[in-house]
Amino acid sequence: MAEKTVSADTGGMFRTLLNLKPYMWPSERPDLQWRVVWATFYLVLAKLVLVVVPYFFKWATDALAKDHASLPPLPAFLLAPVALVIAYNVVRILQNSLNQLRDALFARVGQYAVRQLAYRTFVHMHELSLRFHLERRTGGLSRIIERGTKGIETIVRFTILNTLPTLLEFVLTAVIFAVAYGWAYVLVIAVTVVAYVWFTVRASDWRISIRREMNDSDTDANTKAIDSLLNFETVKYFNNERMEAERFDRSMERYEEAATRTWTSLGWLNFGQGVIFGVGMMITMWLSAREVVAGTQSVGDFVFINAMLMQLSIPLNFIGFVYREIRQGLADIEQMFDLLDVKAEVVDKPDAAPLNVSAGRVEFRDVHFSYDPNRQILKGVSFEVPAGRTVAIVGPSGAGKSTISRLLFRFYDVQQGAVLVDGQDVRDVTQESLRAAIGMVPQDTVLFNDTIAYNIRYGRTEATDAEVRKAADLAQIGPFIEQLPDGYATMVGERGLKLSGGEKQRVAIARTILKAPPILILDEATSALDSHTEREIQAALELVSRDRTTIVIAHRLSTIVGADEIIVLRNGEIAERGTHSHLLAERGLYAAMWDRQREVTEAEERLREVRRNDELLESPSAAAV
Repeated sequence: MAEKTVSADTGGMFRTLLNLKPYMWPSERPDLQWRVVWATFYLVLAKLVLVVVPYFFKWATDALAKDHASLPPLPAFLLAPVALVIAYNVVRILQNSLNQLRDALFARVGQYAVRQLAYRTFVHMHELSLRFHLERRTGGLSRIIERGTKGIETIVRFTILNTLPTLLEFVLTAVIFAVAYGWAYVLVIAVTVVAYVWFTVRASDWRISIRREMNDSDTDANTKAIDSLLNFETVKYFNNERMEAERFDRSMERYEEAATRTWTSLGWLNFGQGVIFGVGMMITMWLSAREVVAGTQSVGDFVFINAMLMQLSIPLNFIGFVYREIRQGLADIEQMFDLLDVKAEVVDKPDAAPLNVSAGRVEFRDVHFSYDPNRQILKGVSFEVPAGRTVAIVGPSGAGKSTISRLLFRFYDVQQGAVLVDGQDVRDVTQESLRAAIGMVPQDTVLFNDTIAYNIRYGRTEATDAEVRKAADLAQIGPFIEQLPDGYATMVGERGLKLSGGEKQRVAIARTILKAPPILILDEATSALDSHTEREIQAALELVSRDRTTIVIAHRLSTIVGADEIIVLRNGEIAERGTHSHLLAERGLYAAMWDRQREVTEAEERLREVRRNDELLESPSAAAV
């Protein structure tokens, strides 16, 4: 079982590396490809220079020891100890300079890769269905994207610029030792390298599972923190600060344990690597020391072998580091690639054409739909909204009212039947053109944490300041905005929490006015407001819906009295339909709902009148009388 797991994991690693190829070699950017080529050239050149460095160290040592027999046949002034010491350091500086040049050239490639992957993931998240986002947690998604974009730079950089040149250095070192000192040295070094790499791979594979556990704990803690802060008011309402802190602390406790195991395992990995290389170096130095004593090698040779091994330890240690970083980077980005592999539930057909809106007529034709196969939401619903008319949809909670708007927007596709706009099936047109033709004023208006002007202009991003102000005036919020200290530059806060419910609804209406869509959906746009605010908002809604095809999903029946037709849904089917007066005369479900709401409204009015009288009696003027 363990072998299968490792094999599957390795296969996943190679698949992920193949997915990274476009970011390692960006075909659409020849300038970046040339940067990769030159960076690789300078790195290989640096490796060749690096192999020369120990020779100058060897020659300087032999010159200082006056062992002239081992010096190369060069002019005396070049073989002077001072000249060799200077040359040794000059070559080291050159080698370091080539490495820095490589990093400078590749910096733009790495950052471009990060940007492209982050952009692709962001776009893909918006292409996925509403169902996906309802089932996932925003905090967890943001953490996955954050770790993934950081991981790709590490993987792209190390894969292109370090793996192959490091192998080149191993080959050059083996050739030098085989030619100059014999195969015994090559054998010891080869065994050391193989043991080192084998141990590094096995230990790193063990650490990956610990790293994943740490990432999961980190994601869970971050999700709980964001969820708690987004629901700040609810936490306060129920006095549950301590409970939220304890939930967060439990997640952080799991993270603490996993992170501790991560760092502890790193210590064991480094310890094992040090022991393996130390034993290999000890054997090699012992072989050289024997030959120095026997007179077959000079002291310079002993120093040369030591310098070569010390240089070899750097790429050896780097191979362990590269493998760990690549594996850990893959662990960080595998979830991001999993997200990119998620197929969009709603996609445009290859031959999808833009929606041609001539009048704005909407038709639902024998529509069947369910979110879950075990629970049917709409069961053969058919109705038509003529161009420029208003149709209201009412019914008990769960009857399928809001599903109507989601299907028209094509957040989901129907399982049977069709939704048509001016005779065009919404599945046959592009989603962009369809949604451009529809405006929405939802029940729960969520604003971006930006200015009022930004949120209104969201309806049509190219709108001028004058058009934004006109839309605000039509939505009856212009005077309110003008009175604010910062006016249209006022920040609305997270999800618009600095504005009241009525103010947020007016911003949503202004945004829709600015969009000027031929089709409008009012999804219980006033159900969360008090009666006084509702009447004010209703006047603005009547203005924005004038001469537009309008679907009103209503909770308060008083807001739809003037609708051209009212459709009553019950259990996913049309139970009644007609005008307000016609439905009241039928004394069916709609009339029962109307009577209940009228009783509630009258009770609220009586209570409001009692409170008003009590306030008058308690006022100073009343007391004086």
